[in-house]
Amino acid sequence: MTEDDVRKNAFAMPIDNPAYAPGPYLFVDREYLIITYRTDPKALARVIPAPLEMAEPLVKYEFIRMPDSTGFGDYTESGQVIPVKFRGEAGGYVRMMFLDDHPPTAGGREIWGFPKKLGKPELKVHRDTLVGTLKYADVPVAMGTMGYKYAAMDKDTAIAGMQAPSYLLKILPHVDGTLRICELVRYAMRCERFKGAWTGPGALELFAHALAPVADLPVLEVVSAVHLKADLLLPYGEVVHDYLA
Repeated sequence: MTEDDVRKNAFAMPIDNPAYAPGPYLFVDREYLIITYRTDPKALARVIPAPLEMAEPLVKYEFIRMPDSTGFGDYTESGQVIPVKFRGEAGGYVRMMFLDDHPPTAGGREIWGFPKKLGKPELKVHRDTLVGTLKYADVPVAMGTMGYKYAAMDKDTAIAGMQAPSYLLKILPHVDGTLRICELVRYAMRCERFKGAWTGPGALELFAHALAPVADLPVLEVVSAVHLKADLLLPYGEVVHDYLA
């Protein structure tokens, strides 16, 4: 393999058998349970990186099923997204996510800077209840419930929420352990086909865990619960702030 071969073929590691396929990535029948809750503003301020700004003391806890995704397969993820503002634009800061599949974990971290770790999330319908759970190291971390398809949600509002910009703090160390990349990345999902949106009564419990500290942002009041389903495209992102520049 020549140096030109390396430059031509390099996409992801390992070079001759990357952990994930090139994008863009289409998610067919992507399904969300999102429970928005009010939390402690002081705790929230400690985890929002500048230049992002707190919008309200709210957190969106998400359980997401992806049964058919380009290059990534069939998997589930769960974690927290914090409503923020960046230069006056509303969006969401992805704080931490837990997945049960390696390719999207590796690809999400390496390309965009998604804060992903391996865990055991689930999203299922139990009779009249949509139930999302997350375990880490076999220990319960989160459980969310919602009345299944309780009431229809406005289509335009649902699509706008799915396509809102999101922000990631991409961090990569140098080979000597020092900081090599530290960037704020912006991306936005694109709704290719809307398949339904519902709202209804919701509840959320978070449990303390040393390596999955979602409970550091405590649930003070559940504000809303939504259930969304759509085909969504995840394009590549853009760097909007370089902390090392």
